[in-house]
Amino acid sequence: QVQLVESGGGLVRPGGSLRLSCAATGSIFTIYDMGWYRQAPGKQRELVATITSGGSTNYADSVKGRFTISRNIAENTVDLQMNSLNLEDTAVYYCNEDIVRWYGRQEWFWGKGTKVTVSS
Repeated sequence: QVQLVESGGGLVRPGGSLRLSCAATGSIFTIYDMGWYRQAPGKQRELVATITSGGSTNYADSVKGRFTISRNIAENTVDLQMNSLNLEDTAVYYCNEDIVRWYGRQEWFWGKGTKVTVSS
């Protein structure tokens, strides 16, 4: 059993910052790519940022220069530092990870999401 649990969401004013974290637990051998996605009300889920096992990162154009993704391989965590938040960043944020289980099976997992609301 593998679980991804996000934390760190909340209410923040425009221009403020939040740090999201996602912890993976269970029968994990290794984790390849890790990422954050978001889904705003009435919109499709979209990619926010990804990070490979080697540390290469990729960001959506809308968050470049404001958000930073990082990972702790030893602790199986991935964080998303979000600065200069604006109203358009309001969404439920999900982590997504490519996980290899101890018995060799590789599959993608999703967390249940953490809500970020940017409002004045």
